[in-house]
Amino acid sequence: MANLVYKRVSTDQQSTARQNLVLNEAGIEDPVVCEEDPGTSSRLHPLQRPKFRELLTYARPGDTVHISEMFRLVCSTGHILNVLDVLHREQVALRIHGGAFSAMDLTARHPRTGELLSTVKLMVQTLAAAGELQRDLQRELTYDGLRAAEAKGSKGGRRPTVAAAKTETIRTAYLEGRSIATLARDQGVSRGAIRTAVADLLPEHTADEKDVLAPEQPVTLDMPGKVADFLRSADLEPAERAALDQGATVRRGRGYTLRMTAVPAVHRQLLDRCQPLDGGQGLPAVPAQHKARREYENRVNAHEAPA
Repeated sequence: MANLVYKRVSTDQQSTARQNLVLNEAGIEDPVVCEEDPGTSSRLHPLQRPKFRELLTYARPGDTVHISEMFRLVCSTGHILNVLDVLHREQVALRIHGGAFSAMDLTARHPRTGELLSTVKLMVQTLAAAGELQRDLQRELTYDGLRAAEAKGSKGGRRPTVAAAKTETIRTAYLEGRSIATLARDQGVSRGAIRTAVADLLPEHTADEKDVLAPEQPVTLDMPGKVADFLRSADLEPAERAALDQGATVRRGRGYTLRMTAVPAVHRQLLDRCQPLDGGQGLPAVPAQHKARREYENRVNAHEAPA
């Protein structure tokens, strides 16, 4: 029976030092370690993450999966229940060594029905909801901090950069007549990043009209409530979270829509965030959620379509 250790961090600026401390203190014998690439987002369903899928492929009945805390593996109640179902089917145990879940046997099932014990399910749902509340509060504080910084004239976000190894190639292409817009598209970076790389060359060239970015104007679109509910538990960027929080709820029968105003780029990013609602890669698609995402996608595409 193998001990399978799973590690993950949400950004490439973080390390697994804290996880290593907790797991080392647990005294796990002969661990087989599976560590996601740095920056693997928590919003990606665990069953879609490359290293966790490898771990499940490697696992055999009787093995145990070890993690330092539950939210290294999952970020919502639905994710927890999905993972527990898979582990139960594969007869693999789960052991959490830190946090509120560390004293619980999350794989406990009813001896006759084989279903997750009702008490375990209740605790999982309660603690997961508490974790989601904590993350929402952290996002609100981050958003308030960004607004305070903007009020003082500071601008948040990363500065666009070009990899040092590509800088000379970009500069040569620019001197050969390639436009900033084309270089940005080819390199997969912003136009500002290209301008930074060729800043000392700009005075020698006439600005191309295509290089001048017209500011995007905010648009108001109705987001189905099922999409909004999914996104509220997702890991969003501050601009995305702000647009979601400032949306107006419009009741429609038993459901609702969120009338949200944001620039088209933010609508497109939010649409990409809710891709898991379409199912795929071994995950079931809930028809109502799938339909809701398609409705939002149609509204985003309709706005972006040329007149």
